[in-house]
Amino acid sequence: MNLQQMMMQAQKIKREMDKAHAELAKQTFTVSKNGAVTVTLRGDYTVVDVKIDEDMLEKDNHEMLQELLTLALNEGLQQISKANEAINERMQG
Repeated sequence: MNLQQMMMQAQKIKREMDKAHAELAKQTFTVSKNGAVTVTLRGDYTVVDVKIDEDMLEKDNHEMLQELLTLALNEGLQQISKANEAINERMQG
């Protein structure tokens, strides 16, 4: 394979990777914690929606609500990161 062919192959891989990342950015990831908190994130790491069960809005549930939101958001972000890693591995393989 000569240098020009290698450059063309690299450009093709980059286009495919860019397309896969653009598609991922449109995907949504939804995580629910105990039915009390549900968060939806987009593959571009933006939060689309947060739903909180009304029972969780009582004053005594303040700390639990914060913890559930943190757990749900972190899990959603991890899912997006894993999807990004899978794209990168697939393109490099």
